[in-house]
Amino acid sequence: MFTLINEDNQARLGILEINGRSAETPFFMPVATKAVGKFVSSEDYKNCNVKSLICNAFLISVTIGLETLKHSDGVHNFMNYDGIIFSDCGGFQMLREDLLLDTTANGILLKNPSGKDVFMRPEKLIEISDQIKSDVIMALDCVLPYGKTKEEYIEALEKSHRWTKKSKDLHNKKRLMFGITQGGTFEDLRVESAKFIDNLDFDGVAFGGLGIGEPSEKMFEMIGVSVLHMNKNKPRYLMGVGKPEQIIECVARGVDIFDSIYPQKNARHGMLFTFNGILDLGKGKYKFDQTPIEEGCGCVACKQFSKSYLRYLLKKDDPVGKRYLTVHNIYFMQEFMKQIRESIKENRFEEYKNNFLERFKKI
Repeated sequence: MFTLINEDNQARLGILEINGRSAETPFFMPVATKAVGKFVSSEDYKNCNVKSLICNAFLISVTIGLETLKHSDGVHNFMNYDGIIFSDCGGFQMLREDLLLDTTANGILLKNPSGKDVFMRPEKLIEISDQIKSDVIMALDCVLPYGKTKEEYIEALEKSHRWTKKSKDLHNKKRLMFGITQGGTFEDLRVESAKFIDNLDFDGVAFGGLGIGEPSEKMFEMIGVSVLHMNKNKPRYLMGVGKPEQIIECVARGVDIFDSIYPQKNARHGMLFTFNGILDLGKGKYKFDQTPIEEGCGCVACKQFSKSYLRYLLKKDDPVGKRYLTVHNIYFMQEFMKQIRESIKENRFEEYKNNFLERFKKI
């Protein structure tokens, strides 16, 4: 269930509720692909006030195994996380040449690194989801890399809509299901897809196939033309986008939910998010710096350690350091989204956005 509370121009404030769990929108989801994030634990997510995560249904099924999840009564118990869990359908794996083998009118043939290859079709998606017991299922979609021809996007869109409708027909209502729009950066295809997905009356709608190499302005344009054809009372989810400067622009265009490995991946390389810009901890000027990554930050790294020590762990390539740095960026993203929500509540979102974009530069 999604409740739209108020809007500040196009920026929206709402609540997503499912299975006794809730999260205020807009929110950002860290990626726990195989029911764990790299170098972070479920306890770290809780301590960072993370209300929702996303896992990958296909990769969970071939690594953990559905029998294991059945014995654990689902992924929440298995990983000891009680927030909202989204499960991606596996369509994004189409962008990985080492996993994609083929597509047909009925689904995707994906390589299983540890066993028999998997034909991911809507029926298989529902079977896996019933064992995972995630709160939100993403319908099966057909994703293409950026830069393909319009004819290729048209063919992919036909497959995606076919798989999506079949997913909706099989949906058993035990959890929410979001449909995913596609169409590359072609306005007419995006409009067609937005209308098609909206007409199927999913619990929410997602923008797929964006944030994969196209210019930011083109992504914003595709979101802008799509939302005009979407039910305003359904949550809108931009998949795979985690750059703060892009997120805040997309919130301004009516997007409610985001996910990406970007903050976690950057943290592991010493690129740390602060409200005054991205800090490159590898720079020599931080070697003797006794201050935290960001003054006033409530994450465990900032409360306990100096830039000097964290830089030492980074240079040592120590897994403990990778954990602390990752936790900082996860915490930052949650605090960032909280501030966005507060600005919408107080009808000052545009002012907040402009001030944030002015400050958020590489330092």
